[in-house]
Amino acid sequence: MLILDLFQETYSALASNKSRSFLTILGIVIGIGSVIAMVSLGQGTTASVTSSIQSLGSNLLVVSPKFARNVGSVVKGGAGSATTLVSADADAIKENVQSVAEVASAVSSRQQVKVISSGNNTNTTIYGVEEIYSTVKNITLQTGSFLNTTHVKNLSKVAVIGPTTRDDLFGENVDPIGQPIRIGSLDYKVIGMTASKGGTGMGSSDDLIYIPITTAQRYLTGSDSLSNISVQITEENLMTAAQEQITSLLLTRHKIADSANADFSIMNQADIMDTMSSVTGTLTLLLAAIAGISLLVGGIGIMNMMLTTVTERTREIGLRKSLGAKNGDISSQFLAESVALTFIGGVFGILLGFISSYLITKFGGTNTVVTSSSVFLAFGVSAAIGIVFGYYPARRAAKLNPIDALRYE
Repeated sequence: MLILDLFQETYSALASNKSRSFLTILGIVIGIGSVIAMVSLGQGTTASVTSSIQSLGSNLLVVSPKFARNVGSVVKGGAGSATTLVSADADAIKENVQSVAEVASAVSSRQQVKVISSGNNTNTTIYGVEEIYSTVKNITLQTGSFLNTTHVKNLSKVAVIGPTTRDDLFGENVDPIGQPIRIGSLDYKVIGMTASKGGTGMGSSDDLIYIPITTAQRYLTGSDSLSNISVQITEENLMTAAQEQITSLLLTRHKIADSANADFSIMNQADIMDTMSSVTGTLTLLLAAIAGISLLVGGIGIMNMMLTTVTERTREIGLRKSLGAKNGDISSQFLAESVALTFIGGVFGILLGFISSYLITKFGGTNTVVTSSSVFLAFGVSAAIGIVFGYYPARRAAKLNPIDALRYE
C-alpha cells in the first residue's frame, strides 16, 4: 500500500465520524496537557525552592548552638535557648579552617517593633549582624545602606528592615529611610531596606530587621552568645571536608570528647538542597503519575473506538481482502488511524499544557517550568499509546476471514 493512499484512507476514516474522532482525540489532549502542566508545576516548585535556598548564600555551613546531651540523659535540648556559641568560636573558625572564605556571626531575638509617630506595630525577628553578613547571605538593598563596621563598633542604634516589615509598619510604597522605630524600649533609625527575596519554606527573608550585633548583644540578649555562625566555603566540593574540620575544632574548643554529645550542630546547605530536590522530584513524579492516568484512559478510549470501527467496517475489510489486500495492508490501515488520533491529540495536548502552565503561573501564584524533556516525554508516550492501544484492533482486523467478513451483517 502506498503511503499517500494510507494517508488518504486514514483521513477519510476519521472524517467519516467526526464526533467520535473528536471525543477520542479530546481524551488524549486532556491527558497530554495534564502531564505537561503537572510536570511543569513540579519542576517550577523545584526551581523556586532551589532559588530560595541559593538566595540565602552560596556554599554555606550554618553552625547553631544546642544543649549538650549529658551521659545517661534521654532528652536532648533544642537550639532555641542554647548559648553554647560565642564570638571566639567564629574567630577560631576563620583562623583555623583554610577553605573558609568568610564567617558571619548573628544573634536573633523576637521583638515587638513600633512606629513612634503612628503607633503601628508588628512582632518580628531582630537579627544582630556584622557588615560581612550581607555578603555571606547575598543581601541586596532596595534603598538606603547596610550596617557597617562603625555601627558595630559604636553600638549604634540603626536598623535595616525588610520590605514586609516596612509594609506592616509604614505601609506599602512608603520610603522608610530616616524614620524612627522602637524596638523594645529603645529607638532606632532606619537606614536601609532590603530587596524582596520572598519566603524560603523556613520563614520569610522579607519580614525581619537587622541591627548591629553589638547593639543586639547589649540591649536585646544581654550576653555575648551567638544564635548562629554562617560559614562561607571557597568551593562547593570542599564543604564536607570543611564541615568535618569545623566539627573537630569546636569539639576541641568546647572540651567535648564524643561528637554525639556536641553542644552545636552544623547545617550543610548542599545537603538541604539535595533533600529538597529529592522531595520536590518525588512530588513531580507523583503529579505526573496522577496526570498519566488520564492519558491511560485516553488510550483505552482509542482502543474502544478502533474496536468499534473494526466491527462497523467488517464487510469493507472482507471486500478489500477479496480484492487482494494483504494482512499487513489491513493492519497498517487501522494502526495508522490510531496513531493519527494520538498525533493530533498530542499536538493540541502540548498547546493545552503550555496554556495551563501559563495560567497556573499567572493566577495560581506558583511558578511553572515547561521543559523540552517533559514535552518530548508526553508526546512520546502519546505516540506509544497510539501504537500499543491500536495494535490489538489492527491485528484483529487483519485476521478476519474474508468470506466471513463479507457475510457479516
